[in-house]
Amino acid sequence: MRAVGFTEFGGPEVMRVLELPEPHAGPGQVRIKVAAADVNWSDTVSRSGYVRTLSPGSFPQSDAYVVGWDAAGVIDEVGDGVRAKLAVGTDALALVWPRLTLGAQAEYVVAPAESVVRAPRGVELTAASTLLMNGVTARQALELLEVGPGATVAVIGAAGTVGGYAVQLAKAAGLTVIADAAERDRDLVAALGADHVVPRGDAVADAILRLRPDGVDGLIDTAQFNGAAATAVRDGAVVAVLRPLAGSSSWDTSTTDRGVRWRIVNVTKDMDDTSGLTELCEQAESGVLTLRVAATFAPEQAKEAHALIEAGGVRGRPVLVF
Repeated sequence: MRAVGFTEFGGPEVMRVLELPEPHAGPGQVRIKVAAADVNWSDTVSRSGYVRTLSPGSFPQSDAYVVGWDAAGVIDEVGDGVRAKLAVGTDALALVWPRLTLGAQAEYVVAPAESVVRAPRGVELTAASTLLMNGVTARQALELLEVGPGATVAVIGAAGTVGGYAVQLAKAAGLTVIADAAERDRDLVAALGADHVVPRGDAVADAILRLRPDGVDGLIDTAQFNGAAATAVRDGAVVAVLRPLAGSSSWDTSTTDRGVRWRIVNVTKDMDDTSGLTELCEQAESGVLTLRVAATFAPEQAKEAHALIEAGGVRGRPVLVF
């Protein structure tokens, strides 16, 4: 089968189509004939070799690596012990951990049944492929803030995929949302539901504090605004981030002298949360979540997809179409 991956770490140019053995579903597993697989920032970080440096166990020595967390397609094999809803012929999404050659960017993907859910009805599989990994990231970041209905939270990087989902999930949870946006993205972020839109850039914390002088109750930083984000939250609040802070060499959390806590999202903790994955699909069906595709690419164009996302300013996710 064809899969998208690399045989050496480096820039977008190392991405290529690999020929690998076709996998088959075993007990408790489902195989999906993949129609689409999105490309995320984490794929570029893995390809660069940074994740291997940070967490060697995630990338043991191998002749090839296949990246990708999200697969969207049609179930074509089901192992013993799989729930009846995951029948052959069902449109489905899988959230997979891309270790070695087990990433989602391949013609066929085998995943534990707990990590596979029916695709949202009425949503094209290309768009649906952008949902699970980014949706889990946004939801977990929101949960890390430990706030309840009526609280005010800020989202930095709100025009991006994870940031946009975070805005929409926060509004669905009854929160007031302050979100940043470049001038060209103001209408987009407002349409996602943000109550207040402040200018993106180095002065974003000051803009948030003008609206909430004591600081917001929690902040999700999807754009690596890093240490300055702590100035925009109240004492004892949480800042949720997607990667270790700049200059950090670990995933450890930390606390500032005002009791502001940094918490880091870890998608792998929720990969087998079938009810949570199902809820995200239902939210996509109902319109709570807006799915956005930046551009589509053939597998042979993977390096262009990686270059696009690394260039920044992408609104939505690049998607590989098989």
